[in-house]
Amino acid sequence: MADWALITGASRGIGRATAERFHREGWRVMNVSRNPCTVPDVVNVEVDLSAPGWEAELAPALRDGPGAGQGRLCVVHNAAAYEHDDALTMDADHLRRVLEINIVAPLVLNRVVRPLLTEGSSLLYVGSTLAEKAVKGVASYVTTKHALVGMMRATCQDLAGTRIHTACVCPGFTNTEMLRDHLGSDAAARAMVEGKTTFGRLIAPEEIADVLFTCAITPVLNGALLHANLGQVEI
Repeated sequence: MADWALITGASRGIGRATAERFHREGWRVMNVSRNPCTVPDVVNVEVDLSAPGWEAELAPALRDGPGAGQGRLCVVHNAAAYEHDDALTMDADHLRRVLEINIVAPLVLNRVVRPLLTEGSSLLYVGSTLAEKAVKGVASYVTTKHALVGMMRATCQDLAGTRIHTACVCPGFTNTEMLRDHLGSDAAARAMVEGKTTFGRLIAPEEIADVLFTCAITPVLNGALLHANLGQVEI
């Protein structure tokens, strides 16, 4: 029987690094996102998580993959929308769209995979340092990452007695396409961000992937909120 990792948004950044990590450990990997993952042997299910009903497109892949007599299943809720917006002027439809990707999609995926979760399986959430604090100009991201922590904690309680575990890993400033797009070509901005960690550098996506894999195979972390940020400099 094969162990499976089902990762949303594994086409790039932390998601791709996580797919690579699980693949290296001998797990089968499925990517659920709009774009394919280029890690060898990954099963790609290309769906738009912002469009309600996407789970119907996932069902055949689940039957042929994790549902076909698998061992453990680790689901990594990694996909997220990161928008520039303001809590006092944001349009309600804009917030609904972000909620659809960042909160509703994990909820739907948990429901879909619940019958496939055997003992030792896990549901992992990728949060952010902004799951417990806030900065200006990204209100929808801050709001939904706070909500994701609540979903993880509810998951822990609702899975009591099943021997299925959960955790939320909150990366700090990670060298991903999302962060690079945010910073643009401004060298001063990058230096400022690097200076926000006590190590004076950005986190590699592979480092977060290592933490997620550790969570997948370590049930004692059930219900844990883990900050993986190299130690942020607080001002």
